[in-house]
Amino acid sequence: MYYYIKGTLAVKGENYLVVDAGGVGYMVYTPTSDIERAPAQGEAVTLYTYLNVREDAMELYGFITEEERRLFLQLISVSGVGPKAGLSILSASTPSRVMTAIISGDVKTLTRAQGVGPKAAQRIILELKDKLSPEELGIDGDEGVIVEPAAPITDSRAEAMSALVVLGYSANDAKNVLMKLDASLSTEELIKTALARLM
Repeated sequence: MYYYIKGTLAVKGENYLVVDAGGVGYMVYTPTSDIERAPAQGEAVTLYTYLNVREDAMELYGFITEEERRLFLQLISVSGVGPKAGLSILSASTPSRVMTAIISGDVKTLTRAQGVGPKAAQRIILELKDKLSPEELGIDGDEGVIVEPAAPITDSRAEAMSALVVLGYSANDAKNVLMKLDASLSTEELIKTALARLM
């Protein structure tokens, strides 16, 4: 219903921001990372929002970037994961790290979020692993374009390459490093080794 709210930042709460838009103060539940990097009170702010409607409440959730909003919508599409859990996951880690955790099957990173147990984390990975992609979430490679590798990678290195692109490396750089690694390594091991070499 509401895609974004643009106005003046009126209040910074522990887990919410209040945006004054047209004389109305909208209370928007926000990841703690966004609260920290939000502008000072009295300054202009734009939050990309999601309205959660329940029988007993209407709650607005908001994010500084569209990328975070898209990832939040993906998270709450998982059965058993509600808006509060989705917000908790994005408060505990950056969108890139969350996506990397999902792509690489990293349960530990997801369970760092308050209220997210191993079963919920595994369900998130199971349902979103094949759905998440840098293109879908608006994360681009060099010069805003994701470069396709000349020859496709079809083993576990493909997942590792997706994770590296999400982290901001170009597809070509990621492919060059991954093609030199043992394809029998797990996705997580490939990512760790590739990151060490790329750094």
